[in-house]
Parts: sequence; structure tokens; C-alpha cells
Amino acid sequence: MALSPSLPYASLHWFTHRKPQHGAEVPSMAARSPAATGFENECREIHGACDEPRRLSRLLARRSTSERQQIKATYRAMFGEDLAGRLHKTLTANQDNESQHGLPLQLCNLLYLWMLDLAERDAIMARDAIESGAAADYRALVEVFTRRKQDQLFFTKQAYLARFKKNLEQDMVTDPSHPYQRLLIALATSHKSHHDEPSQHIAKCDARRLYDAKNGGGTGSVDEAAVLEMFSKRSIPQLRLALCSYKHIYGHDFTKALKKNLARDFEESLRVVVKCIYTPSKYYCKLLQRSMQRPEADKRLVTRAILGSGDVGINEIKLAFKSNFGKNLADFIHESLPQSDYREFLWLWQGGQCPVAS
Repeated sequence: MALSPSLPYASLHWFTHRKPQHGAEVPSMAARSPAATGFENECREIHGACDEPRRLSRLLARRSTSERQQIKATYRAMFGEDLAGRLHKTLTANQDNESQHGLPLQLCNLLYLWMLDLAERDAIMARDAIESGAAADYRALVEVFTRRKQDQLFFTKQAYLARFKKNLEQDMVTDPSHPYQRLLIALATSHKSHHDEPSQHIAKCDARRLYDAKNGGGTGSVDEAAVLEMFSKRSIPQLRLALCSYKHIYGHDFTKALKKNLARDFEESLRVVVKCIYTPSKYYCKLLQRSMQRPEADKRLVTRAILGSGDVGINEIKLAFKSNFGKNLADFIHESLPQSDYREFLWLWQGGQCPVAS
């Protein structure tokens, strides 16, 4: 099913958010009692603003992952409804009222994804990448498989199965395969079988293997088989330590060495994967810059950058942005995006003060 360019995720089929069965164990005090979270007043405001994306942005954009989880639990306890499910109703209702530039709809979509649980959101973004079929869109899957822990990936796969009645890893593979798929299958294999603490000794050995692999035994291209074998046998923390050891031993990042080997798609794909593993703050700040710099800002990529960078932290993103581009992220947002509710969400998300309500 092809996705509309103006609505990358919302045209999918959503499963119903089920309420806990009577007598089922409630996992936390936050879910048991809204008073335990202290978000009752916020939830009343949110309930009254569910059809007003701008007000919702001002209430939710600056909330951390933990705060959003508490807000969802409190909202369900107070109103008997899942907040993400309620926002999806707003998103669906707004599809027929989309403005000329699609900004209200894009903001509704962002708010909906913003309030989803991590596994559900990752499942949606993974499906979008797979249905697109474009190799570049598989970067969204790279972000999931390099930034999530094994238990998080397990729940993502379960959410994917529940929503789409398909197996995520099987859907990732096509014939013929492209480099992102081969790297992702290697990472998926690693997530299943490796749980040891990172070893400095192994990291040094792997750094040497990477150095040898980048020259492909003198062929001038990267030894793909050697890289895939390593990626399938090492955890993400172990790979990150190997990349750190590589820089310590050879005086430059592995990605810099790969710049000389960009004649093939595999080298370019590997470079993206390595960046996501080793320097995620730099990766996401560049994704933000690239997506907003286009003549018509690519809201799909902007949304992906906002949602994907949660585990990195906004302060790290802002520091990396300043270091790489010589200007503050807040200034770049104002320069690159037209005034809109969507831009206001980004402004608030990166730490800006809430404008006077209008």
C-alpha cells in the first residue's frame, strides 16, 4: 500500500488501543491513580484541546518521554480513553480539512506519533520505510536497529506483528537485496544472540579488522563479507567501542576512511550505519539540517529526526548542531521554516519558551 507523500504514517491501519481487562494487574502507581502523577490539570487541558493542534503543541512539545507516559496513564485513568487513540481520531478528522501546505495535518500526525509508545511508533516508521521500498528510506530502520536495546526491539517486532499481521525481519528482505537490508539483517542477528559486556580487547581486535576490511584486501573497496560477519557477531555497544578504538589507534574516524571508498552503495550504506551507532547526536543534527534546508521543508524527515533522537537528548542535539553548522538550532528553525504551528512545535521541542496564548 503506497503512502501519501503528505501523510507518511497516518494512512496506515491502526489497531484499537485496548483497555485493561477487569481484574488485570496494573503495572504502576501512575496507571492506578491519576493523583500519583500530578498531571491531572494538564490532562484536563489536553482533553479540552484534543481538536486544537496548536494548543496541544504548547501542552506536549516540551514533555520528556517519562512525562508523556505519565500523562497518558493519567489521561486514561481520568477519561477512560487512550490519549494516542484520541489524537488519531483528530488526525483522521483533519484529513479532509488539510490546509494548502498541509501543515495542520502534518502537526496532527506529529502529535499522534509523539504520544505513541516507543514500540508502536517504531513499528509504524518501519512499515513506512518498507512500503516505500526506496533504499534511502531504510535509514529509518537503521535508526531503530542501532538505537534500541534488545528488549525494546522485541516489543517493536510484537507491535509490528499486531498492527500489520506481518513479521518485521521477513518484510525487511527483498530480492535482490540492497546494502541497507544486508546490514540490517546482520544487526538483527546480533541483537538475538549477544548480551555480553563490551570487551576492550575485542574492540581493539575489531578495530584492526575494520582497518583491513576498508581496503578489501587491496581491491580498493570495503570487504563486505568481513563487515557483515562482524556486525552479526557483535552487540551495538561492542561495535561502538570498536569504532572508538579505531579512532584511538588510527587517529581518525572510520567514517572518514570510508569516504575514500564511496564508489559502491555498500560503502555509503555502511557509513550511515556507523554514524548512527558511533555519533548519533551528529547524525540527527545533520538529518534535521538537511530536512529543513530543502526549498519545501521535508516534514517527513523532520518528524523522523524529532522522534528518533529522543534517546540522544535535545541538549546533545543542540550542541552538535552548533558545532557542525556554526549556528543555534533555534535560529535555524526560524530561518528555514515558514511561520506555522508546526514550526512552533519545533521551537518548543528544542527548548523555546511558549508564546503568549492566542
